Amino acid sequence: MIHLTIDNKPIEVPEGRTLLEACREHDIHIPTLCYHPALEPYGACRLCMVELSQPGRTPRLVASCVYPCEEGAVVKTKSEIVVRSRRMTTELLLASAYNTPEIQALAEELGVKEVRFKVDKENACVLCGLCVRACQEIVGVSAISVIERGIAKKVAAPFEVQSSRCIGCGTCVLICPTGAFQFESVAGFQYASPQESAHRLGYYHLGSELDLRPNFVKDITGLLRTPSEEE
Repeated sequence: MIHLTIDNKPIEVPEGRTLLEACREHDIHIPTLCYHPALEPYGACRLCMVELSQPGRTPRLVASCVYPCEEGAVVKTKSEIVVRSRRMTTELLLASAYNTPEIQALAEELGVKEVRFKVDKENACVLCGLCVRACQEIVGVSAISVIERGIAKKVAAPFEVQSSRCIGCGTCVLICPTGAFQFESVAGFQYASPQESAHRLGYYHLGSELDLRPNFVKDITGLLRTPSEEE
């Protein structure tokens, strides 16, 4: 077992736990966008930053979703530098995804009331990488990826043409935290009834985070409900 302190609270966790996992196991809230328990940690959104202090080292910010718990570590999840970092990240996200409810809720939680940055075009995609990793790690197809560099970076199929590997399962739509992916964006998406365009399949979250690991979901159709079944 590893012993550490989080927000002045002594914590004991098994080896191999990340700081984020330790916090969640002990009901310590840390905001995230790119984390999902069914996927390997990615550390893209930087919202989960915490302040880490260790003997003989200067306190520093680390991404809790990818940083392992270490013996004797002292972690602060709500220090001034942590809150300032999260607010800056949220402000940058809000600059392009200003109409996204999830980002608006995050901004309200962190007290971000104004945005000092401007972008030419609204974009709900925050490049969290959840859709790309789910397609690769859960579905096992890798039909989409992150392409381009810098401000041109985006999620698309290779060469931005419809991927022949896409099976139309909709996992990318389901796991997207901001709704940037729509069913119409999925290459293999089809209406449930070709004659009735309004009658289409819908995916539903089971709780705040759906466990999509293969040993949990045996059949993807188990995640589908039609509007008639919903009534």
